[in-house]
Amino acid sequence: MDILTIIGLFLGVIAVVGGQLLEGGRLSSIIQITAAVIVFGGTIGATFVNYPWSTVKLALNLVKKAVFNNKDDSREIIDQIIRFAWLVRREGLLSLEAKVKNIYDPFFKKGIQLMIDGRGADEIREIMSIEINQGEDRKFMAARVFESAGGYAPTIGILGAVLGLIHVMENLADPSKLGQGIAVAFVATVYGVGSANLFWLPLAGKLKVRIKEDSSMMELMLEGAASLASGENPLIMKERLEGFLSGADRTAVVRKRDVI
Repeated sequence: MDILTIIGLFLGVIAVVGGQLLEGGRLSSIIQITAAVIVFGGTIGATFVNYPWSTVKLALNLVKKAVFNNKDDSREIIDQIIRFAWLVRREGLLSLEAKVKNIYDPFFKKGIQLMIDGRGADEIREIMSIEINQGEDRKFMAARVFESAGGYAPTIGILGAVLGLIHVMENLADPSKLGQGIAVAFVATVYGVGSANLFWLPLAGKLKVRIKEDSSMMELMLEGAASLASGENPLIMKERLEGFLSGADRTAVVRKRDVI
């Protein structure tokens, strides 16, 4: 689980609610069902109009992955590629046929299978690069679902405020109903601006980071498969593939070498 996403969302909500309470306000003052229905229902509805279901579905799947699965497997993939490289040197390409079924990542499995089928390094790079680029484009489009929601929410919040003021104007003769209308007006604006800047837009940003990380991982797999196909020396291959590691992992590798 990505703990920073949870902490960030929690801190954002606590800051708003805490500020309300510190000013002497009541929590019930910013809990308005009518305003929530207008803002969140309107935002989601507008977003659905803007995108096809396939893109929305992909966006929801990306959220699940971004929040609950942020493990970096780069080190593990590099180690696996190097083991394959030594095996190929000793026993040839066909020795990997028995190993393919144990590869959990379908993209990596495809690259190794292409290599076993006799495809050259350049052909493997071409085939796998198309899949990386197309997949990245689809995922970025899905991330824009939340960017769009972040753009709609403040405007829908203003719409909710106007509706609340209309309600106020219609009941000027009945003072007992004025407070509720004014509350809906202001709270709808809070919901619109708050949800955009505390949830929709930050979530879109987090997804973009995850998408770039996924693309980097796939490029690592591509380079590993192409290097295996070209028969590159495993030691040289390892040096080059470690360039894909994150800063912390790369520092750990350097320290390990210094110890050795």
